[in-house]
Amino acid sequence: MSEALSIHHDLAGHQFETTVEGDRAYLAYMDLGKQTLDIYRTFVPNSLRGRGIAAALTEHALQYAERLGYTVIPSCSYVERYMVRRQRHADKS
Repeated sequence: MSEALSIHHDLAGHQFETTVEGDRAYLAYMDLGKQTLDIYRTFVPNSLRGRGIAAALTEHALQYAERLGYTVIPSCSYVERYMVRRQRHADKS
């Protein structure tokens, strides 16, 4: 994604969100307690797809979880695939 995103963490609403060209994209999670987050949904409107927005939201959420020492359960299939690719990349480094 070439444009810089402003990602907001709505702590009370358990979402990371961004607005691009008037359209809202978000990643939703549940805090299960015991330092565990269940990321269960990413949503990017059709008009914004293919621009790396879901990846940026996912990376932002994963970095947040890492900073706080949380374990992530990727109930969202996109987040699950992203985490596998991220781990493969880390293994190669």
